[in-house]
Amino acid sequence: MNFWQDRPTFVTGGSGLVGSWLVQRLLDAGADVICLVRDWVPQSELFQHDLMSRVKVVRGDVRDREVLERALGEYEANTVIHLAAQAIVGIANRNPISTFETNIQGTWNLLEACRRSPSVRQVVVASSDKAYGDQDKLPYDESTPLQGNHPYDVSKSCADLIAHTYAVTYGLPVAITRCGNFYGGGDLNWNRIIPGTIRSLVRGQRPVIRSDGRYIRDYFYVEDGAAAYMLLAEKLAQNPALKGEAFNFSNEIQVSVLDLVKRVSGLMQSPLEPDVRCEASNEIRHQYLSAAKARSLLDWQPLFDLDEGLRRTIAWYQEFFAHE
Repeated sequence: MNFWQDRPTFVTGGSGLVGSWLVQRLLDAGADVICLVRDWVPQSELFQHDLMSRVKVVRGDVRDREVLERALGEYEANTVIHLAAQAIVGIANRNPISTFETNIQGTWNLLEACRRSPSVRQVVVASSDKAYGDQDKLPYDESTPLQGNHPYDVSKSCADLIAHTYAVTYGLPVAITRCGNFYGGGDLNWNRIIPGTIRSLVRGQRPVIRSDGRYIRDYFYVEDGAAAYMLLAEKLAQNPALKGEAFNFSNEIQVSVLDLVKRVSGLMQSPLEPDVRCEASNEIRHQYLSAAKARSLLDWQPLFDLDEGLRRTIAWYQEFFAHE
């Protein structure tokens, strides 16, 4: 039997980068999708491919628990995938309160609404590798302490711990994902390195690197992220003992920002050199994840390597700018 066929599935952050790809994948699997949408972003994949006409749309903010409780109750959601977040490090540094309210308060609101909704059977909460903060021992595995220091990192550490609390204290069937830096078509935050680099090269401009280019990250393609969220929900349904568990999802690679920009430039056959500005602050220097636990317990593996993900991403933006 198809786990997702006609399954009422509530998605927060459905118009975001990963959320749009997740909604498409859920629809392809036959799910009955309910999306919480705060802002109307017509360039989002959710709107560009007319997914809005194929889902039930709840207009509201994840900080509003009454809206969440109403949506879960009226649509009798069985599975909840919580992606809604303020996800930009620079914005978190400038305006920590909005980040804390969305990422922390939004998470406890969602989990409390799920606790009060008897139809809910599985909850997947999207945390982040940033929840681990700066660590001396790499790669991060799931036993690494959560010790964010800067606003965005702390917001993810707190949300992650709150999700674990609801599993342990209230028995809520919630599991947690910790992924690396997402990239893929549909990311309209141009200060992120991959969409910003592609846009610059398409327009014949030098790509801008805000840092010194030596920051090392673990980059994870959006379609892999969407597939991982769905797999974790399925496994949680099969094995309730997974509640409260966290899983890293990663290609287990280490790529510097400078190397990534050069790789994108090479795939786009551009000779332009990056403009390295050394302006970044309050960011973790070196991060990458071990996905051994997900491979072992979930029988998971990524669908795309970095180059294939980048090729798909570049193709998406080339089509996007061709119709601009």
